[in-house]
Amino acid sequence: MARRTVKRAFKYRFHPTGAQAAELSRTFGCVRLVYNKALAARTEAWDRRRERVNYNATSAMLTGWKKTDDLAFLTEVSSVPLQQTLRHLQQGFANFFAGRAKYPRFKSRKKSRASAEYTRSGFTYRDGKLTLAKMSEPLDIVWSRPLPAGAVPSTVTVSRDGAGRWFVSLLCEDTVESSPAPNDVVGIDAGITSLVTLSTGEKVTNPRHERADRARLARAQRALSRKRTGSANRARARTRVARVHARIADRRKDFLHKLTTRLVRENQVVVIEDLTVRTMVRNRSLARAISDAAWSELRAMLEYKAAWYGRELVVVDRFFPSTRLCSVPGCGHVHERLPLDVREWTCPECGSVHDRDVNAANNLRAAGLAVSACGAGVRPQRESSRTGRSVSKQEGRGATRDGANAPNHR
Repeated sequence: MARRTVKRAFKYRFHPTGAQAAELSRTFGCVRLVYNKALAARTEAWDRRRERVNYNATSAMLTGWKKTDDLAFLTEVSSVPLQQTLRHLQQGFANFFAGRAKYPRFKSRKKSRASAEYTRSGFTYRDGKLTLAKMSEPLDIVWSRPLPAGAVPSTVTVSRDGAGRWFVSLLCEDTVESSPAPNDVVGIDAGITSLVTLSTGEKVTNPRHERADRARLARAQRALSRKRTGSANRARARTRVARVHARIADRRKDFLHKLTTRLVRENQVVVIEDLTVRTMVRNRSLARAISDAAWSELRAMLEYKAAWYGRELVVVDRFFPSTRLCSVPGCGHVHERLPLDVREWTCPECGSVHDRDVNAANNLRAAGLAVSACGAGVRPQRESSRTGRSVSKQEGRGATRDGANAPNHR
């Protein structure tokens, strides 16, 4: 049984006192302000003087801002989250110049995530109690699950969601044990009616969490629309809408965590298709259902969990005709057109009757076997992919060996 050390974030709810909530709210506002001012300064320096401003320069700017009368209130909160937001901005620019992300955007008071990150110098953790800088008492954390034995958090991120719930995320080192998988390879075809169809023939029904709460969400949104802009009633109505959205998101994430963990633990090689979700949601008829299925989140979880447990994740090229290709060995017939409403089709060459989703999963499994065994068809030409003669293997986007990019891991 192999063991590997990974960085893992453990997320918990907590209930702050009135003083703690006020302190954290001030910190969130200062973090947002410093980020926006630093972004504006870096943008202006480039637009006017073609000068690149780095983290050290913005850190010096922060020191100067604290000495002014208008921004003297920045000294009232911990300096650690302020420095961390400058490091996040620096990383955002690094990703932009490397072509991995768009140009950094300003943080909005209403739309941006309210959060602050503390490094080791900004908190103390003793005997299961976490105390942040500028606070006299520890946070009242709901320990829904224990931290790893002997784990000491390296960073702590405090956040508040739109529903008014407070969360704390502790990044620790954890040891993951990966045992041999009972199955070798599984192909996974993502869908809407069945969230995933496996090459074993198993179909996992899509729970459709958003549709289940759609009536409740509609009532809350109608109530919000009737409230006067800027009133206290509108603020309360907005919170009720956010709570419905939070309920949907929590149930969806819980279901995906359980599903992806099972798939990774039971299979040595997991094969999925490279779906262009951003393009697919432009279909107005299917956009809501596709968004509710959360295929991108499903793939992200498979990526970092495969890295954790020493599994291999194979991503097949999006132009590989997994649905239209006959999966019977030795046949290889490619159907010319297969509309979405056709759930079963008969191969004109071998006469086999195929379930659309199971056939696609079997073809993905075969493609994954070819890639895993001999690296077949790495980065294929699109035309060859359409004929079913080539597949590709892609590195998981955002996946790291220690899985540190994924918050609230399970």
